[in-house]
Amino acid sequence: MAYDKFTVLTSTAVPLPTENVDTDQIIPARFLKATEREGFGDNLFRDWRFDVEGNPKKDFVLNDPTYSGKILVAGKNFGSGSSREHAVWAIYDYGFRCVVSSFFADIFKNNCLNIGVLPVTVSPEFADKLLDAITENPETEIEVSIPAQTITLLSTGETESFDINAYKKDNMQNGFDDIDYLLSMESEIDEFEKLDKS
Repeated sequence: MAYDKFTVLTSTAVPLPTENVDTDQIIPARFLKATEREGFGDNLFRDWRFDVEGNPKKDFVLNDPTYSGKILVAGKNFGSGSSREHAVWAIYDYGFRCVVSSFFADIFKNNCLNIGVLPVTVSPEFADKLLDAITENPETEIEVSIPAQTITLLSTGETESFDINAYKKDNMQNGFDDIDYLLSMESEIDEFEKLDKS
């Protein structure tokens, strides 16, 4: 399924400094019945956002109107646990296009790149600077550039580089998943088939 193209994102951010957030906390297992990826955002961090009666918990950051934006700055070891891609569907559907952490679980990171959420790995020191800046001033903006592979705290100009696979980098900038990438090469594939048959 195609997703919105991602080149340069400038946005405020939501701080979630909790460490070791696993995929069951991101999207509880009882919400995995659907096969389409729309609608999962309503249940992102469901058990942290709402009480058993469905009332918003005022002390959880996603229920705090002070914070908003398309970037989630998370604690270390984000996305551990089971490999469910629904966790990333929930993050994307809620409106986040980038998650920043000092460490991601590998499967979660790959799922992000396949679905259109950019996982940006930064040093623990830079992650702390981002969290401190956002907490002090929720209007703080962060710029994430895929072409340059940099993340910048605009209030201070501090920046770090991040790694991204060249193939996934190209796909993110074009809004392609793996199937879209193959479809984009349809004419080249047809030409190759013709050569192979001649």
